[in-house]
Amino acid sequence: MKFGRRGSPPEIGVDPDPDEMTRAVLRRLELDITRRLDGLLQGDYRGLIPGLGSEPGETRIYAPGDDVRRMDWNVTARTGEPHIRDSIADRELETWALVDLSASLDWGTSTRTKADLAIAALAAIGILTERAGNRIGAIVSDGSSLHEIRTGGGRRHTMAMLRRIVAIEPQVGATSGLEPGLRRMAGPGRRGGLAVVISDLLGPDWSDGLRAVCLRHETLVMEIVDQRELELPDVGVVEFVDSESGDLVEINTGKRGLRERYAEAGRERLAAHAAAVRRAGADHVVLRTDDDWVVALARFVDRRRRGGRRMISKVTP
Repeated sequence: MKFGRRGSPPEIGVDPDPDEMTRAVLRRLELDITRRLDGLLQGDYRGLIPGLGSEPGETRIYAPGDDVRRMDWNVTARTGEPHIRDSIADRELETWALVDLSASLDWGTSTRTKADLAIAALAAIGILTERAGNRIGAIVSDGSSLHEIRTGGGRRHTMAMLRRIVAIEPQVGATSGLEPGLRRMAGPGRRGGLAVVISDLLGPDWSDGLRAVCLRHETLVMEIVDQRELELPDVGVVEFVDSESGDLVEINTGKRGLRERYAEAGRERLAAHAAAVRRAGADHVVLRTDDDWVVALARFVDRRRRGGRRMISKVTP
């Protein structure tokens, strides 16, 4: 699905209302997400990811990546195996989403741009964490400045938030990166809850800011990837323009060795991002513009809930 300025041009002689077009797209997106993902969050968990709570829950065997501060030493001593005691998630969950809409996301070679997928992913988060008392807000980076949408609850707030975000234009030539948004999200004025970072993770180093967010929130990083960032087709000489810096480079895609090096660099970049997210203490899922992102998200949530531990998604270019 495409949004607003990123959509296909209208038919000749037709002048549709952009706001109405956006609302129609969001309504279709809402129905699709609700139909395909609803039911995954039923049960003890009130949000997309179980938040930290003060009430003790059940114990389970320790798994690599678990917080050792939640070790249940009594059960560990009785069984001879290390056990973790989970806590029951608080009934009211506050979610903050940092959405990267810089120029590098206003691009795509499949049926949608990376920005379209980022907004769709935020819609899924908003719709599926929508429970009584839960609230969601967003911090949007256009590459130059931050736009903050305060938290609110209910379907109407979620749809209004999405409409405001769709209208934000990326700033070409701006490369401030994720760090300012991460620092704001980790600020002392935020109550602990769920933090979601939606970005292609390209640009200046963001690892320190992500670690700061993880100290205050249960954190999920949703990395947005386009297929042409992982592999090049053999289409001869092509000019590429860096959407953020404006730099122009000419590449001969007919060279097999170049295409292989490009693919290897793409795999290494994804692996480096996954390792950095894991070191920071966040969950990680990769969504591709050429894949069924709803299925990918559903599989992640299912593994995360059944495993009771951090799950790092695996991506095959």
